Amino acid sequence: MGAVRPWHIIVLVVVLILLFGAKRLPDAARSLGRSMRIIKAETKGLADDDVDAKAEAQSGRQPLQGEIADNQPSPSPRVDPVDHARER
Repeated sequence: MGAVRPWHIIVLVVVLILLFGAKRLPDAARSLGRSMRIIKAETKGLADDDVDAKAEAQSGRQPLQGEIADNQPSPSPRVDPVDHARER
């Protein structure tokens, strides 16, 4: 039921020719191909940027300097009075 049969493709092509005309279809296909190439190049560029950013982040990490005082109590969390009133 979900398979595309040859007559499905023929009907689709006929409908497209009737809607857009024979002159506009090659231009539309050409612009669609250009758009797909641009999208492919941009996604590849984004993936390369992610890899470069991870490499920079890994090499730029430095250990913390100083000591941590465990004998001091942590500060109490600040509570927004409006949110506190809504919870009741």
